[in-house]
Amino acid sequence: MNIFDIIGPVMVGPSSSHTAGAVRIGLISRRLFGKEIKEAKIFFSGSFLDTGKGHGTDKALLAGLLGMKVDDENIPKSFEIAKDKGVKFSFSGIDLGDVHPNTVKLILSGDKDVKPLEIIASSIGGGRIQVNELDGIQVNFCGDYPTLIVHNVDKPGHVTEVTSLLAHENINLATMQLYRKSRTGGNAVMVIECDSEVPEHIISYLRYMSGILRVTYLSMED
Repeated sequence: MNIFDIIGPVMVGPSSSHTAGAVRIGLISRRLFGKEIKEAKIFFSGSFLDTGKGHGTDKALLAGLLGMKVDDENIPKSFEIAKDKGVKFSFSGIDLGDVHPNTVKLILSGDKDVKPLEIIASSIGGGRIQVNELDGIQVNFCGDYPTLIVHNVDKPGHVTEVTSLLAHENINLATMQLYRKSRTGGNAVMVIECDSEVPEHIISYLRYMSGILRVTYLSMED
């Protein structure tokens, strides 16, 4: 634990978990979506649902989806800014079961030819977050590193192909996690946190590889 875990980040809002964490969930989700958000359906669970309104969690999360950071003075105006930009948004309650109390589910949509993205994430204190699910598949990453998420057909060889490609570009892997829906067949997900940004041409190449279903990239660059 360091001092920032205790006092939280420099921020606009009263709570590092309900406000700053919510902004960060929105911002990370925006980067994961990778396209212009046209509509955001937001479902609050647990403490986010019970006490979030008083902490401005709704405005904070929407602010993040609009690209604001935790110290942006326009966070309290996020509803008005979203309406001016033509971004549709809605808030509902949901029971997500045995999850962290500060958890939210988001369904993000863009243009008609862009596949919607479904995200479940939690604010775990001190402005830190954890992404728990992407499109119904369990994951676990914090959004502190450039992160490559590769959805692929669950067959031998895909993990080696992806990691070899990154190694060829001298991209060092910080962590790597593998997930799949079933033991045999079906689809799988690689979550690869990297020490440096992954170039766009590598991401584009991955998208056209045989057996790769979807590639999502979380950049740390604005």
